[in-house]
Amino acid sequence: MKNRLEEIRKSRGVTQEELAASLEVSRQTIGSLENGRYNPSILLAFKLARYFQMSIEDIFIYEEDTL
Repeated sequence: MKNRLEEIRKSRGVTQEELAASLEVSRQTIGSLENGRYNPSILLAFKLARYFQMSIEDIFIYEEDTL
């Protein structure tokens, strides 16, 4: 799954530290999300969407594997 988290965060002038504190996660979690090394729980995805006042689909891009 890809995401636009870093792009959105930077465009709003929010640091990783500020975002992490608001969502009660570590800065490393935000970094891992942005680098695609970690997929969020559904709860964290909802928190991110609510924080940025966007839909989950506007932040996260699900790409199905083609067979």
